[in-house]
Amino acid sequence: MITTSEVAVSLTIDNPAFLPEITEVLQRFGTVEIDSDLTIICVVGDFMEDRPGAALKVVQSLRNIPLRMISYGGSKNNISLLVNTAQKEEALIAINEGVFQEKKEASNA
Repeated sequence: MITTSEVAVSLTIDNPAFLPEITEVLQRFGTVEIDSDLTIICVVGDFMEDRPGAALKVVQSLRNIPLRMISYGGSKNNISLLVNTAQKEEALIAINEGVFQEKKEASNA
């Protein structure tokens, strides 16, 4: 997962085995900060691109959970979020209730 801004690049790695080597190389280009104990959650579905406000529902469902990173646009069908690992279960439940249960209730109406 990668996000960029005018002053920073943030990325995730799935295997910290080579983190010291990666850090050493990246420090040649700028300041490196490392966060740990984070989990990527991806919300995937064909509703993401075609329904205005779908991404907003995902983010709003997580209003009580701090988001470290949001990546939207790598695919037209998903949004990726980085949360503290300690809150991943809470985040998954919140997304299920705020996005998928609401969608299910609307289709049953």
